[in-house]
Amino acid sequence: MKTEPRTLAGFMELLPDEQIAFNQIKEKIENTYKKFGFLPLDTPIIELSEVLLAKAGGETEKQIYRFTKGETDLSLRFDLTVPLSKYVAKNYGNLSFPFRRYQIGKVYRGERAQKGRYREFYQCDIDIIGDGELDIINDAELPSVIYNIFKDLGFDNFTICINNRKILNGLFESLGQKENSTEILRIIDKIDKIGKEAVIEELSKLNLQKTNIDKIMEFIEITGTSDEKLEKLENLEINNETYKQGLEELKQVVKNVILFGVPEKNFKVELTIARGLDYYTGTVYETFLNDYREIGSVCSGGRYENLAEYYTDKKLPGVGVSIGLTRLFYQFNELNLVSANKKSISDILIIPMLENLEKPIILASNLRKLGVNTEIFLNDKKLKAKLKYADKLKIPYVIVIGEDEINSNTAKIKNMETGEEIEVELDANSIIKFIKEA
Repeated sequence: MKTEPRTLAGFMELLPDEQIAFNQIKEKIENTYKKFGFLPLDTPIIELSEVLLAKAGGETEKQIYRFTKGETDLSLRFDLTVPLSKYVAKNYGNLSFPFRRYQIGKVYRGERAQKGRYREFYQCDIDIIGDGELDIINDAELPSVIYNIFKDLGFDNFTICINNRKILNGLFESLGQKENSTEILRIIDKIDKIGKEAVIEELSKLNLQKTNIDKIMEFIEITGTSDEKLEKLENLEINNETYKQGLEELKQVVKNVILFGVPEKNFKVELTIARGLDYYTGTVYETFLNDYREIGSVCSGGRYENLAEYYTDKKLPGVGVSIGLTRLFYQFNELNLVSANKKSISDILIIPMLENLEKPIILASNLRKLGVNTEIFLNDKKLKAKLKYADKLKIPYVIVIGEDEINSNTAKIKNMETGEEIEVELDANSIIKFIKEA
């Protein structure tokens, strides 16, 4: 009895044309990270549970894939930040700070499988880690990275929303609600989903006085340009040091984001952004495609005070952002924003029509040496079937080589899209010259 070939729910498998499109997006993200000087890093998918779960708790710990091999307690990584923490603590003496790294890799969470949510998925992370301190201007550079990525992916109408957690925390401290700050932030964070009235109702359940609720709602409903919002935040005259520090940091970030080349139409101060409630301590980011708000945030992150506090006494502040690539690709596919029409990565298919394959193989090798993706059809089929193969995979050019071509040292190169055939010298440089001029 045969076993049915099945894939686990929550794990993405793509057809070759879709995988090519996926890889193109991944490469554009990686190339942008490289342009900004981030160093590559790869950490193990499997870690010791005691190391990986040093901080874990709540929902995260419930979602961990954990198992034993012999007497060793192991877990699959659930994000790329915890492995980064371990890596920096372990290799502190060998790293140059600020340590700028990027990592693109799979992570695993045993969430309930549902449409667009995966248990195995790629994250694309960048972080800048400081040794003891990290200047606030670093927080202004990351929106420039985000901007360049989404421009390169072909989007113009997107907004990078920026806020600072210290402003929110300072506001709550000034209202005597420091102990409720995490819960208040959770409620505020839902305003786009549940609306203003539902937020007020949930805040009232925390036994907040009406004056405090009014102050919170007045705060999160501040409107205007980024500069106007900053001015209104100043005019609230909240006498709290945390608030003042957060406002000053936000001013610095906004001023320098423009310096880093992000147009004002592509970023704004958004006071309801309150992500990473138990993690981020300063600047926070959320990025939205304005024409496709239903996707949710496509890139998020922020500033944290101490990356590796569970592994070392050294203070290692940092700032980072992450793109959930697998989910993003799924959403792009659903909205037909991905062109999965490239079915092959070959530029040329060489079709030998002779027994001695020496010349076709040498030609293919020379083309590859010159950077041209070249495939040889090595199976014994009729010419019609070989051309059909090229057509089905949308390989742009085909060269048929038979005895006549070998004897005359020429061959016809066929443009599979137009059907045009041109005779060229049977030489890699001549073929490349024709393709570049076509």
